[in-house]
Amino acid sequence: MSKPLLYYVRHGETDWNRAARLQGRRDTSLNARGREQSVRCGRILRDLFARNGLDAAGLDYVASPLARARQTMERMREALGLPPQGYRIEPRLAEMAFGDWEGLTLAEVGLRDPEGLAARERDKWRFVPPNGESYQQVSVRVTEWYESLRRDSVVAAHGGTVRALMVHLGIERPETAPRLGIEQDAVYLLAPGRMEVISASAPARARAAI
Repeated sequence: MSKPLLYYVRHGETDWNRAARLQGRRDTSLNARGREQSVRCGRILRDLFARNGLDAAGLDYVASPLARARQTMERMREALGLPPQGYRIEPRLAEMAFGDWEGLTLAEVGLRDPEGLAARERDKWRFVPPNGESYQQVSVRVTEWYESLRRDSVVAAHGGTVRALMVHLGIERPETAPRLGIEQDAVYLLAPGRMEVISASAPARARAAI
């Protein structure tokens, strides 16, 4: 039995993204640019489904419980001509917790906790911020979620969760995934061993298994 294909979207921009603050579990909302990005992702999905002869209503839709992901999902569904509320909430897709560092920029973390920041740079995959969690820990919950899926799904969640998922799917290594930039106005097609990134401003880019 083939594994489900994911149409994964990182939530649109927030003011904290613009200020380069660590958000984690803080329940921030989309700003105007983030709302526009969400609509663009919905249009990318609409065109992709039309090209491939897919019925948008036939896929599963699931979002992180955090407001920025739910707002992204609702605007994408509206762009697809679907009722905005017709999706599931999945707690295991919540962003990686940064604990005591949430709300800070990395420069501010460096002033308050230089040893912790240095430890993070040495091993981003396993490092646990004070009262937070590591990418390795996030990988456990997103792996459990992915392995429970039974059909292709549209997902609105976070950069941290998709990096952890890429490791499980064999697309990235633990050493490289935490340093990978994740776009906010693109759709990531994910399946075991392969990834394709589609944005409104650039042609599709494929990545095979490592």
